[in-house]
Amino acid sequence: MNGILCVNKPQDFTSFDVIAKLRGILRIKRLGHGGTLDPMAMGVLPVFVGNATRVCDMMPDNSKSYRAGFQFGLVSDTQDITGKILQSSDIPVKLNDIESVIPDFTGDISQIPPMYSAVQVNGQRLYDLARQGVEVERPPRNVFIEKITVSEYNERTRSGILEIYCGKGTYVRTIINDIGLKLGCGGIMTSLVRTSSGGFTLDECHDFDEIQKAKNENCIENLILPIERVFSSLEKLHLSEVQTRMYRNGVKLDLARVDNIRNNITEYSVYGYDGKFIGVARADFENNILCVRKNLA
Repeated sequence: MNGILCVNKPQDFTSFDVIAKLRGILRIKRLGHGGTLDPMAMGVLPVFVGNATRVCDMMPDNSKSYRAGFQFGLVSDTQDITGKILQSSDIPVKLNDIESVIPDFTGDISQIPPMYSAVQVNGQRLYDLARQGVEVERPPRNVFIEKITVSEYNERTRSGILEIYCGKGTYVRTIINDIGLKLGCGGIMTSLVRTSSGGFTLDECHDFDEIQKAKNENCIENLILPIERVFSSLEKLHLSEVQTRMYRNGVKLDLARVDNIRNNITEYSVYGYDGKFIGVARADFENNILCVRKNLA
């Protein structure tokens, strides 16, 4: 059993809890996950099964999208509803106010990780320090926010939902916290659903009951997506029969003899003459060769 099992992670489960639960259902140890989710969050969690665990850290598509509930007028130590409320404010917030500051939080921005996070500073996890009541200076991190839209908003309660499209390493609760600070009233995240991750969507996800049912009926393979889906965003190379044999044996191919090589693209998904996915390759333009990055078949 090899491939990607997309799980709709339930609330109050860590990503590691999901792996432990699946090991019990699938009776397989070789499992890994792509993109950690906090316990509060729900939604898309790609789980790598069998040989697919070899590519856990190779996902070329780092795009993610979220549906995040928010409440303005509050500040908490965790930046979400699970934490201790530190401040409150009665400042009114209109929809136009929110939309006017959103451009400040899109594109390439600098974000300071929250204290309640798994980021390490001087070898210590921030959440361990936070639980001890210790706050330390955190270096800002550069993240990319493609788009933020307000899909729902109630001006009376100052609560609503943001749709956020972003890159790897983004803290959604920090976006809401920082928007609240910008508006002068504070803000906390009240719910979070990851709607897509690395090209995988919520529509492709399964809950534990569905997975258990498929296992009981001996049709679990029907839920497993092929490993090549991880690399669907890459340009495809189709090799000849001779090239396929050479490539499978680790031979570096002459770029001039490989079809569809583009001068501005260095990474490719590779298919053999029979149309079957082989793995991922890197184009070395300096030496004019196609190198094996990872063979998976």
